Amino acid sequence: MKIDIKKYQASTQKKFKLKDFATSYSGDLDKEKGKLELEKAKLQLSNYQEKLYASGQQSVLIIFQAMDAAGKDSAIEHVMSGLNPQGCQVYSFKTPSSEEYRHDFLWRHYKALPEKGKIGIHNRSHYENVLVCKVHPEYVLSENIPAYTNVKQMDAKFWKNRYENIRNFEKQLTDNGTVILKFFLNVSKEEQKQRFLDRIEDPAKNWKFAAGDLKERALWKKYMEAYEEAIQETSTANAPWFVVPADKKWYTRLVISQVIAETFEKMNLKYPVLPKEEANQLQVLKQQLLDEK
Repeated sequence: MKIDIKKYQASTQKKFKLKDFATSYSGDLDKEKGKLELEKAKLQLSNYQEKLYASGQQSVLIIFQAMDAAGKDSAIEHVMSGLNPQGCQVYSFKTPSSEEYRHDFLWRHYKALPEKGKIGIHNRSHYENVLVCKVHPEYVLSENIPAYTNVKQMDAKFWKNRYENIRNFEKQLTDNGTVILKFFLNVSKEEQKQRFLDRIEDPAKNWKFAAGDLKERALWKKYMEAYEEAIQETSTANAPWFVVPADKKWYTRLVISQVIAETFEKMNLKYPVLPKEEANQLQVLKQQLLDEK
């Protein structure tokens, strides 16, 4: 059963509003059917990945952004579990290092891009620079940008320029054969609360919770505004945003898997065809093997 993935794609034509996207929708599917559909999609992804690797002409960059406890890690684990690890490059971006702060904000993300024939998965990404940094502009001061020595200088023009940098970065990638998919896992504040409580109550999950999580949760409204503006400014035809309901993890994973599968299908991937001379040589080599005693 195919999901209409267009309903989750942020428009490039009209003003983006998070309130237009549900957090718990799951259509007519139940959890068991959803799991079966996920397995089908994973088989498709495995087949497409092999063709991507064999052709070696394009790469795929998949970006995951979300609030804490939205399910990024588990989505990556479940959706990508059928892929060949040799063809994937997974990066989880944390606070920049001192070396990374000595370069422009995109530098470390350039370094993590997938090579041709491979799939790159970024758990958090260059968007942190217009999300967490928008909520905490003091973090930008660590970048030592000459024109910005205090947070009051980071006005609307500063952020507009940063969105433009991101659009240009992504355009350069798509112009050179990288297909970009960006997922925002849209979890509700109520569901996040329940997942935090689960982490506190389950000793096996205690390590996932930190006091700082509640400090960021208190800034929920500011984060939603930052996400809304970032998606509005950077959703393009070549690098689309998908706003996926995240209150039901099984449905989140299914939507993501089908978006990726449909994207691969549109790429029209094919195994490379050998030139006639090389194909003829294969037949000679085949005969040599058959003639072995």
